[in-house]
Amino acid sequence: MQAVDVDVMGARTTMLAVSRFSLWLLCFLVMVPAQASWPVQDGSDRELPSLAPLVEQVGPAVVNISVSATRVVENPLLNDPFFRRFFEGAPGAEPRQRKTQSAGSGVIIDAEEGIVVTNYHVVDGADEIEVTLSDDRSFKAELVGADPEVDIAVLRIEASELTAATLADSDQLRTGDFVMAIGNPFGLGQTVTTGVVSALGRMGLGIEGYENFIQTDASINPGNSGGALMNLKGEVVGINTAIIAPAGGNIGIGFAIPVNMARSSIEQILEHGEVQRGQLGVVIQDLTRELAEAFGLEADVRGVVIAEVQPGSAADRAGLREGDVVVDIDGQPVVSAARLRNEVGVRRIGETVRLTVLRDGKRRTIKAKIAERPGAGRGEQELHRLLSGARFVDGEDGRGVVVAGLQQGSPAARSGLRPGDVIVSVNRAPISSVRELSQALERGGERLLLRVLRGNSAFYLVLQ
Repeated sequence: MQAVDVDVMGARTTMLAVSRFSLWLLCFLVMVPAQASWPVQDGSDRELPSLAPLVEQVGPAVVNISVSATRVVENPLLNDPFFRRFFEGAPGAEPRQRKTQSAGSGVIIDAEEGIVVTNYHVVDGADEIEVTLSDDRSFKAELVGADPEVDIAVLRIEASELTAATLADSDQLRTGDFVMAIGNPFGLGQTVTTGVVSALGRMGLGIEGYENFIQTDASINPGNSGGALMNLKGEVVGINTAIIAPAGGNIGIGFAIPVNMARSSIEQILEHGEVQRGQLGVVIQDLTRELAEAFGLEADVRGVVIAEVQPGSAADRAGLREGDVVVDIDGQPVVSAARLRNEVGVRRIGETVRLTVLRDGKRRTIKAKIAERPGAGRGEQELHRLLSGARFVDGEDGRGVVVAGLQQGSPAARSGLRPGDVIVSVNRAPISSVRELSQALERGGERLLLRVLRGNSAFYLVLQ
């Protein structure tokens, strides 16, 4: 998340906030069963609803995270080949290192092993990670592994008498459910906010590689990243990760990673130290009304069209064809290409999925086994000293090479590259695979000019 300015609100705004809280409290009393309202008594022995007992129960499982990192600050003009001719070698033009401090949140999920879950962007590039508990004890943390494409990182601390949170089944979450966000906004310390689930299955935001967010109006601010989104049973339903803030502040649109999606990454990180993500080997696109009509389907049919099946891929071996329309995976409707990509992305290599497809107007069930991505087994090769500590895989569409991982503190991590970046050329020579990247780097010399795609933008990066 990006930092935002905090404005001091006037009396009128404060009164409005009180009014909204009173309305929320009235709805809470009417809609929530008596056993969920945790009544307490005031001085007159009147019972009042309160979330305090729940906060006292689950609060110790949420931690504050402080990160110390070394960032490389480079003159942006040097990324442009035209300006580089004039400024290269000039005083102050060379990259400089700068120590930075940042803060975030995390959730203890295993008290025995000291396992803490947070966002990857909270600890990205960290030199040191410190975890502070709700009782003010602090511990140095070890980064066990991360999944940058989902924005999940797993830490380990050596500590006793920890409290672990219970993970819910986030698939049972419904729009309108009450939720509570606990975290460390603006480095203030543990803070609790409340709201409801505003929407489910939010995708296409361009925040992460795989998106299936819970949207909530519970206040999430800078520093809340990695904290817990909890239901009224005290179970974690999501990991808070981002907000939309066009005006520079919280406007009630926050996002959390569903805990079921995070759990898949966490299990693989604890087992392998990384996420081994596979693929089917297809190029897909949303089924539009025009395409549905062209394929002779009803206008209300929703699904994903397979535009290409890569030869020798898992999809090819399973018998999928170009023109097949995928309408569900393992019984779950597929309403968009992003949804299918997410469903495949969270499954392990070797896992079998059952796809329902429409072919020539008839429904067919096809079983496919998730396969390893081409080039995924290459690991963190020493392809070039300037890219030491990076792990690359072939791009899914055959264009470029994806930065699949960066070892913290490595030359590659300090270069300005980020996980998920796609390198499409080296020294102006186009590349389409890890093999071609390796060949280009062998010819690269002591300075590299990389053309990188990041989200919807493209830029050149000079490494030397």
